[in-house]
Amino acid sequence: MDLRLPGLRGPRRPRRIVSAVAAVVVLAGAGTWTAVASDDDTPAVHQAERVMTVDGVRLDTSYFTSGAAGRRPAVLLGHGFGGSKDDVRGQAEQLARDGYAVLTWSARGFGKSTGKIGLNDPKGEVADVSRLIDWLAKQPQVQLDKAGDPRVGVAGASYGGAISLLAAGYDDRVDAIAPAITYWNLADALFPDGVFKKLWAGIFFNTGGGSARFEPALAAMYDRVAESGTPDAAARALLEQRSPSAVADRIKVPTLLIQGQTDSLFTLAQSDAAEKAIRANGAPVDVDWIAGGHDGGDMEGDRVQTRVRAWFDRYLKDDKAADTGPAFRVTRTGGVDSTDGAAQLRGASADDYPGLENGERSFPLTGRREEQSFANPPGASPPAVSALPGLGGGGLSQLSSLGVGVSLDFPGQYAAFDSAPVTGDLRVTGSPTVTVHVKSTSDTAVLFAKVYDVSGSGSQVLPSQLVTPVRVEGAKAGKDVTITLPAIDHKVEEGHRLRLVLASTDLGYASPMAPATYTVSMKGDLKVPTAPAVTTAAAPLPSWVWWLPLAGAAIALALLLTARRRTAGPAPDPALAEVPLQITDLSKKYANGDRYSVRDLSFRVEKGQVLGLLGPNGAGKTTTLRMLMGLISPDAGEIRVFGHAIRPGAPVLSRVGSFVEGAGFLPHLSGRENLELYWQATGRPAGDAHLAEALEIAGLGDALARAVRTYSQGMRQRLAIAQAMLGLPDLLILDEPTNGLDPPQIREMREVMIRYAAAGRTVIVSSHLLSEVEQSCTHLVVMDRGRLVQAGPVAEIVGSGDTLLVGTATPVEEPVVEKIAALPGVASAAPTAEGLLVRLDAEGSAQRLVAELVRLDVPVQAVGPHRRLEDAFLTLIGGSA
Repeated sequence: MDLRLPGLRGPRRPRRIVSAVAAVVVLAGAGTWTAVASDDDTPAVHQAERVMTVDGVRLDTSYFTSGAAGRRPAVLLGHGFGGSKDDVRGQAEQLARDGYAVLTWSARGFGKSTGKIGLNDPKGEVADVSRLIDWLAKQPQVQLDKAGDPRVGVAGASYGGAISLLAAGYDDRVDAIAPAITYWNLADALFPDGVFKKLWAGIFFNTGGGSARFEPALAAMYDRVAESGTPDAAARALLEQRSPSAVADRIKVPTLLIQGQTDSLFTLAQSDAAEKAIRANGAPVDVDWIAGGHDGGDMEGDRVQTRVRAWFDRYLKDDKAADTGPAFRVTRTGGVDSTDGAAQLRGASADDYPGLENGERSFPLTGRREEQSFANPPGASPPAVSALPGLGGGGLSQLSSLGVGVSLDFPGQYAAFDSAPVTGDLRVTGSPTVTVHVKSTSDTAVLFAKVYDVSGSGSQVLPSQLVTPVRVEGAKAGKDVTITLPAIDHKVEEGHRLRLVLASTDLGYASPMAPATYTVSMKGDLKVPTAPAVTTAAAPLPSWVWWLPLAGAAIALALLLTARRRTAGPAPDPALAEVPLQITDLSKKYANGDRYSVRDLSFRVEKGQVLGLLGPNGAGKTTTLRMLMGLISPDAGEIRVFGHAIRPGAPVLSRVGSFVEGAGFLPHLSGRENLELYWQATGRPAGDAHLAEALEIAGLGDALARAVRTYSQGMRQRLAIAQAMLGLPDLLILDEPTNGLDPPQIREMREVMIRYAAAGRTVIVSSHLLSEVEQSCTHLVVMDRGRLVQAGPVAEIVGSGDTLLVGTATPVEEPVVEKIAALPGVASAAPTAEGLLVRLDAEGSAQRLVAELVRLDVPVQAVGPHRRLEDAFLTLIGGSA
């Protein structure tokens, strides 16, 4: 038995990947060394940038070390799909400070690395890792188990998590791994039960840059399956051979599996399969279910990185005192912290991993009819909605844990079966199962199974927004099917019911395009796993309660009271109760940043204003807006909206509406249905939406009844603005609302903003279209390098130039133009279609010019500044845009 534990090392069997052509690793130049400074007394981190060539592919790498000379274990850190080595730099620096030599790299086809994306091809990306381990074995800072064999661990999330599993299976020099939110079998993840997970697969290939960026076999596979809507055996085989499951019997190292609960891409079933296989090989395995995932939620970054470091301390440094945590831990979400608006998280744990079917309880289900029929509509449209792949960055899937439902089933397209109200609270931990009988008018039926938590009032919540697709072959003759539903950790309160829904469509998956009728009936109870050994520990008392001397307790109490005063939000300022926004001395510097994104920023916005926020790239506009919307916290300074200080979850944010470029809508729903679904997800009463008023301002007319997929870009933008205006917020924030619009659409968007502000509300718009800002905004704030350059009315900022346009009733004759050009204080004069364009010198003034023009009998009708906002903008920022 080869456990690969430090200090307990069994015989080795060579398993390194060998390419058809022997790999050669060369160093491109001597590399670039930098020292990463620290703000405290922690040691500096040395970072070396190198490009390595492996079989003709250039891999961009970074090597991090810190502390005194001497050998230490190494860690390879992989990045997520679509990212690069830069995404894991912060974790690499911390591991280096903790006594590891850390190597990061951009995988083939990502960052500055070349080559085609192979989805962790054993002959490509996995072979690259072995070559990187070869390189580590030659570094004087790296601890060796024997010549050519470094003590090394591998960690990473998603794509990087899969490479850690694969590296352990293909290269026996790997000593410990910590994969996160990743797959065990990629074919099962993208083709569950033979059903094509079309939206996630599309996001996967689009994030990679399109089919041309992938190995030809993968590109052809995707095009084939996307066109047919049905994965074939060859497609499955191609993904399986690039999956960790292909080397399941060869992964024999200590493994920390971190998997996301809010994840419709790589579900908890993926880590369950990995745990079973690796533990069967005799290796230690711990499992941690975090609150986040590919659909959003809390990724618990600090806690997870701390646990990964402890795991490597135990199995790479051989530190037997390292606390690696429980064998199983799950983060449970419930309620909202009233102080900061964040979801409350609490860990539950068990001494053993319970699996997905532990402690089952049975619940009989009944429907309106014992046998229920429903339709698969032509073209599988409209589809039901469960998860929103690629649109859940804000944590939509986590809303279910807070009692908010965002799923949608269409009447006539599903069957439902309910349990009796549950007695006592029920904690579901694992995968419910149920057996049903399915008949279809077609040979093949595709169903989407889900279990809702239904309250006494009838509102329903889909835990983690997860569904199980089920393909039933031979359904025309009728068939009993046992369905394993998604693994979840969810509390069902006493008096709630469980509802099994079998739907014919789902937005995230491909369904048969031909119409059919499905008929289903129950063949057994719903079996629900409860994992009774998993317990939530009570919040521990601070350690000082037990050991702090009495004298110190008085000091601790004083500190506690001070902390409470600091964390409590400042009291509202009555003097600002009618002021939409006041920003005072605002500053923000991101972690690892070398300069402030926003520094000492102050300005004020009044009711009825349309304020343009301008500045070149990197000026701090987006950071300012994110702080204003409560998404991030400032390092210093204050933001007050109607006198209330802004913090995450502040109640006054209900008076703020926002539109961020790229808002997503469900294409098969109408514009009105999209807005209603969005408002439902906020949990606020329907009457508070003021839907009719928002739609009237947006001016979408009859288009509201049409599917969004038929909308032009301009109509989608106006629908997004209408969504931001729901509830008629007193302060509306628009980030690049005219991107992608043609001139007529831009003019319409301008009218929308002006109409909205006309009722006494306030609009803040960030845009790079200076001419449009000049026409639609009443006031401006110009920023550069994080600081305020100028603020004030548009006319005042634009009118501060030295060129005047003189409007005349009749054209000015050339001799008169020459006389004007020769006047004191005039640098030049030229006739235009409107009259005269006069540029003043340092001694000139508009008043003096008008007097001279009257003296010369010039028929003056108007005099005004002639400077575009673009001219003023470039002058203010010194041409750095």
